[in-house]
Amino acid sequence: MLTLVAFVVALGLLIAVHEYGHYRMAVACGVKVLRFSVGFGKPLLRWHRKGSSTEFVLCALPLGGYVRMLDEREAAVSPAERHLAFNTQPLRSRAAIVAAGPAANLLLAIAIYAIVNWSGVEEPKPILSVPVAGSIAERVGLKGGEWVAQAATAGEEPTDIGSFEDLRWRMTQAALSNDDMTLSVAPREGEATRTVVLPLSELDVREADAALFQRIGIASPWSAPVVGEVMQGGAAARSGLRDGDVVRSVDGKTVRDGQSLRAIIRAATGPGGEAVVQRWEVERGGQSMQIDVTPTPEQQAGIWVGRVGAYIGATPEMMTVRHGAVDGLIGGVVRTWEVSWLTLKMMGRMVIGEASIKNLSGPLTIADYAGKSASLGVTSYLLFLALISVSLGVLNLLPLPVLDGGHLMYYLWEGVTGRSVSDVWMERLQRGGVVILMALMSVALFNDVARLAG
Repeated sequence: MLTLVAFVVALGLLIAVHEYGHYRMAVACGVKVLRFSVGFGKPLLRWHRKGSSTEFVLCALPLGGYVRMLDEREAAVSPAERHLAFNTQPLRSRAAIVAAGPAANLLLAIAIYAIVNWSGVEEPKPILSVPVAGSIAERVGLKGGEWVAQAATAGEEPTDIGSFEDLRWRMTQAALSNDDMTLSVAPREGEATRTVVLPLSELDVREADAALFQRIGIASPWSAPVVGEVMQGGAAARSGLRDGDVVRSVDGKTVRDGQSLRAIIRAATGPGGEAVVQRWEVERGGQSMQIDVTPTPEQQAGIWVGRVGAYIGATPEMMTVRHGAVDGLIGGVVRTWEVSWLTLKMMGRMVIGEASIKNLSGPLTIADYAGKSASLGVTSYLLFLALISVSLGVLNLLPLPVLDGGHLMYYLWEGVTGRSVSDVWMERLQRGGVVILMALMSVALFNDVARLAG
């Protein structure tokens, strides 16, 4: 139920903001708006604002919306109201009305990011876990436990890293741009730093997924190798492990953090999925003891991995990230720009085959993320809304005839040539745009099903 409510609220809000952008600009340009609708299908609510001729409608299916304006191309317009019709407006007004929808979504994202920056958010400190074996981070000499003070990519000045999430975002951008990243790391916060270079350009990244961070080797913030909640009937419970047990070694190999312990557990299966017994040395109540643990083999994406039925790793060290009024707003603008630019670059790389179309997500994935982010709290849900709002704004600016960007493309042609696109070509382009959009939606829906099934 939470997933459904979070999804409907998110979609309804983002669509309403988008259409309100069109509506407000139309009114500002002197265009008569006949209907403002959020959703399609059977109307649930209808009303008129005092002194306004616009009918406001809320419909049953919140999967879109529209602003219907007075327009001679759609219906006859009386001579007395011809100056209020959309099609009679100057080019700059028509372009502004069309662009206002995506602009409203981008402004909403800026506002949400700014609000989060002002209110503050709890995030893990930028302390590195033990690198994944064979990864880039291990190759360049990172050991785990380092504090990341600054980061930079080619041609940039080093900037401070505010949290582990900030570091992940910077690594994602660099990897997708095929840029190497320079990190300034220290044994502890405030101590002297040394420089390491992550050669991310050699990764040939096509998807921004969990596997990317495994390849980089920086998969999670540092956490102590502690056994958390133990589930009844699981391998941990059967072995006698308890909440709070600190794992010192497994089969004589020292365990340095939660990430390395999780990797050891996952690897505890035979080639055919056979169970493997491990000898754990744990500390409980100040005493050391030996416990035999047999992780349960499970298949994930065709690969056998071990599971113990317990939360592994203590909660990472947290910090409150908060910004002042001006810095918070600037941060909102910067983050919106970064997400927008990254989205455009990924779309461009998918078009030329340099990135996988698996990066496309549809309504099922959005609904899943909506529910998960809502369950984590208000801040996580707000950040989800901001991300989807940016995506909606950027998507609508693409030069596809059925989208706002397609109409802006028509207006660009009109501005350059001095004449509008003919009705014949308009119809052809609209049909082509529908075909492309339907193909993209089909791929996104297929990706959704594949993700959820996996």
